[in-house]
Amino acid sequence: MTPGAERGTAAGTAATAGTGLRADAARNRARVLQVAREQVAAGDDSLQLNAIARLAGVGVGTVYRHFPNRHALVEALSVERFRALVDEARAAAAEDGPLAGLHRLLRFALDRLSDDPGFAAVLESVSDAEARTSELRAELDGAVADLLDRARRAGAIRPDIEADDVRRLLCGIDHAVRSGESGPRYVEIYLDVLLEGLRPPR
Repeated sequence: MTPGAERGTAAGTAATAGTGLRADAARNRARVLQVAREQVAAGDDSLQLNAIARLAGVGVGTVYRHFPNRHALVEALSVERFRALVDEARAAAAEDGPLAGLHRLLRFALDRLSDDPGFAAVLESVSDAEARTSELRAELDGAVADLLDRARRAGAIRPDIEADDVRRLLCGIDHAVRSGESGPRYVEIYLDVLLEGLRPPR
């Protein structure tokens, strides 16, 4: 084997594809995420890093190297939901009617936020702990911006609303639903209010 091939083989065994982590580090990260998901599924969303380290059978320092705080762990747990929201935003932007696409996206997002307080916290956060979250946020803003541009050209929404405004308003509705009596009825009411507020001023 040539020296170049030896270096290539070593690099391949030292890191997993697309993660930049050594194989053992990738296994530890996956184990921590698995335990965290199991805790959340069992109804415990406290996600105390010391407890997770004990349950995962790894050192506390190992957990903190991957997730320096609870928010970073929540971000990692929210990647799939964030990706689903990005995909939905792109599908909504491709709909024939931009207003119908906007309604579709808002309803999808509210359903996901109400199901997952952790994801809601990630979506409303002003800063990201992980680069992957920042990438997904940028993708989401781009897809929502495309949808809003189409809606503006059709005269369906007011001209001064941007993608970041929509995200903030969605998080505000989620807070409103959680702060009092919850249920589909309230989601419908607040969604109608939001859609009416997005219309151009008369």
